[in-house]
Amino acid sequence: MTSMSRSLFTLIALAIAALPALAQAQSAAWPSRPIRYIVPFPPGGSADAISRLLAAEMSRTFSQQVVVENRPGAGATIGVDQAVKAVPDGHTIFLAPAGAMAINLSLMPKLPYDPLKDVQPISLLALIPMIAAVPGDSAARSVADFVAQARAKPGALSYGSAGNGTAMHLSGEMFQQMTGTRLAHVPYKGSGPAVTDLLTGAIPIAFVDLSSALPHIRAGKVRGLATLGAQRTLSAPELPTMAEQGVAGYDAVGWFGLAGPIGMPAEIVERFATEVGRVMRLPDVREKSLALGAEPAAGTPAQFAAFIRAEIPKWAAVVKSGNVKVD
Repeated sequence: MTSMSRSLFTLIALAIAALPALAQAQSAAWPSRPIRYIVPFPPGGSADAISRLLAAEMSRTFSQQVVVENRPGAGATIGVDQAVKAVPDGHTIFLAPAGAMAINLSLMPKLPYDPLKDVQPISLLALIPMIAAVPGDSAARSVADFVAQARAKPGALSYGSAGNGTAMHLSGEMFQQMTGTRLAHVPYKGSGPAVTDLLTGAIPIAFVDLSSALPHIRAGKVRGLATLGAQRTLSAPELPTMAEQGVAGYDAVGWFGLAGPIGMPAEIVERFATEVGRVMRLPDVREKSLALGAEPAAGTPAQFAAFIRAEIPKWAAVVKSGNVKVD
């Protein structure tokens, strides 16, 4: 080896050895400017509202503004794609919803990012309970009643959802697959319009978020047949789960978490996760979240990563079995 080669080799070795110290120094100086928090939805919904609560608390903790930036479109993929392409220095984070993280991979062949390779999970933020509901005057007083009606008229009954490719749409598909029924899908632009048609009897059943249906259930104008998660909800613990109504193993829940681009320093990821846990346990944040139809949740980056990995094949199986397509 020549003297020049040895010198070059020594320089490279020293540079590699210095990388951990450099990353630690960068983490210690973080945040050095405002943090960009991309929310892939329009302003006004529960995900946006909870993101703003979190951003306000993090701004105080980190002594830098955490600025919410709404980037909606294409089933949340536009905002997520922008976020994962950002420099992974801890100054860009994003709201990571179920659709963009676990569902779109099966529905969109040309998804511009890989949720398993391009995303650094930080923490789960909230679970969004969903429900199967029927008009208040429906003859179906239980899931078994509705299943009997649907089996008697294969393909003749319809179900409403919050839109093509949503967790509510796929929850309806899962219901058909697990009960041996066949229903026609009627997509709406959100749970609200679906519940409106449920009130008029225009559709015999709807799979929607609980918060949209609950006021009408309380008023007796809509009947909640079952909530869709594995456990009863905090907002309406009196409502049985789908599994309790005889559909063993049924488990569908909406959710969103906090994530960043892959490559973020581990120390910064942990600081974000710790802050999420603190904020989501605050009584005021918990109360406001529940009022928005979201059940606060938190956890470690590893737990959120495992959760995403489990959700992807679950919804992929539903999409494949039902040959689900979106326009």
